Amino acid sequence: MPPAVRRGVDAPSGTVCGVSESDRLRLSRTPLAALIATLVVLPVTHVARAAAVPAPTPAALGPFRAATHEALAQRYAVSRAGILAAEETASAHGDQWRATMLHAMADPTRRFLSFDGRDGGRAMEVFGDLATADRIAVVVPGADTNLDKYGILRGSSLRLSQALGQRSAVIAWLGYHTPSTVSAEALTTGRADAAVPHLRAFVRQLRAARPHARVTLLCHSYGGVVCARAASDMDVADIVLVSSAGTTFDNVAALRTKATVWAGRGSGDWIAYVPHARLRLPFATIGFGADPLSPRFGARLFEAGDGGHSDYLKAGSPSLRSIVAIVAGQAPAQVGRDA
Repeated sequence: MPPAVRRGVDAPSGTVCGVSESDRLRLSRTPLAALIATLVVLPVTHVARAAAVPAPTPAALGPFRAATHEALAQRYAVSRAGILAAEETASAHGDQWRATMLHAMADPTRRFLSFDGRDGGRAMEVFGDLATADRIAVVVPGADTNLDKYGILRGSSLRLSQALGQRSAVIAWLGYHTPSTVSAEALTTGRADAAVPHLRAFVRQLRAARPHARVTLLCHSYGGVVCARAASDMDVADIVLVSSAGTTFDNVAALRTKATVWAGRGSGDWIAYVPHARLRLPFATIGFGADPLSPRFGARLFEAGDGGHSDYLKAGSPSLRSIVAIVAGQAPAQVGRDA
């Protein structure tokens, strides 16, 4: 297993301790054994630090129902005030890194539908003109995405927005407490299940605000588990599983969605080495099951090139071209099912 895999899969914060001898014997019979053992013992200090930075309670915002320029401007202003208040709190706490990140986020040219700086942070940033967008991509990130690492999500969303061009919008949806990449929670559905009602509610509000727009969910790594488990109650055109280790479902039909389900993985992505299995243990069910790229899963496969785990929205990449085509409702370059 390559070094990147030994660092763990996309996952939640926290670790599973106290594994019994019988559990270890059961784990030894599956390829998940080495991965779980690693996740149990490795620390998650960065995630703990990110969640520990204090922030004030944000002003209450009602459901997002209107996408006029005036209504959006009001939401953006309220969110900006919340970011500035969080910056002041972080600075007083002595966390200059967080304060610097928040200062950049508070730039008047940036547009946040919502913001909450507590517990690692939640944020929904808009790229493009949402009030006039006919095509909307909602980017659902994977593990280890928080305010301290928000720049990665922002950069990817910005590049997608630029590639899509006019009459489109991209929403970076950091709407849940993501797991730590290095933790046993990386292999369980706990954080995904907690995120499901929030993603479903947001998509319903977005559909009400822009009823004629084509909406696509772009779900990266652990974000694919979130999207899959929410799929049965979301009105979207496409669900794009990017760098997904699995969804907990055996096939596309089990998602019970009318959306077209796509899957892609770069040849240089370490996620391919994560075992595709589900194992019931006394303390949790570990793993996400069928490979989304396998024939039996039944997703449509798009060309993802040779990029690594965080390269899917890299400028000029085959994966970015494929994703742009999907969001636009066009047929992307596809690959065979032996990928």
